[in-house]
Amino acid sequence: MLLTATFACTSAQQKKVSVLGDSYSTFVGIIPSNYSSFYPNDRNDVTEIGQTWWSLYLKAKGYELEKNDSWGGTTICGTGYGRMDSSRNNFISRVDSLGNPDIIFVFGGTNDAWARSPMGEYQYSDWTTDDCKNFRPALACLTDMLQKRYSKAEICFILNSELGENVNESMREVCKHYNVKLVELHDIEKQNGHPSINGMKSICEQLLEAGM
Repeated sequence: MLLTATFACTSAQQKKVSVLGDSYSTFVGIIPSNYSSFYPNDRNDVTEIGQTWWSLYLKAKGYELEKNDSWGGTTICGTGYGRMDSSRNNFISRVDSLGNPDIIFVFGGTNDAWARSPMGEYQYSDWTTDDCKNFRPALACLTDMLQKRYSKAEICFILNSELGENVNESMREVCKHYNVKLVELHDIEKQNGHPSINGMKSICEQLLEAGM
């Protein structure tokens, strides 16, 4: 009877987690087949799903993956590399692809920083497609959409280490405005610009330390 009661308690606490991300959260066979993936990669020692930050997190918490909608090279805003229009596959365009999660991790901003996407001004309503080609309005629009679409889910943004202060401060400001949790990563080991096995472990550990 004790085992049955324990199992029932554990099941009741199990939560579903969705990830909205870029290459840092990809893995072939987990993300949609038409998305670009970085992992596995011959220039990085992460070769198994169980070595990814999100898989380590799920195992540590006893949670299950609802959806991983991560697309390599994508920006939060609608301006990608070479000033190309990335509105068709940016984070905003994929808001409705996260299933029915209890927790949503949004791990982005890296490509916006690397592509030097325009920052724009802080804007918290009435966004147009052109507004969202800039990082700050797009980040606010994304957060607003997530809160409305997944009103019962806990949303947590993850901020990569070694990004420019303009991206860092924008993420802090927008998350503060919407009262959304932000975990700022530090000391993440990387290979070919992407988290290594040790880097993935550090991401998971820092999420747990932040109370996620």
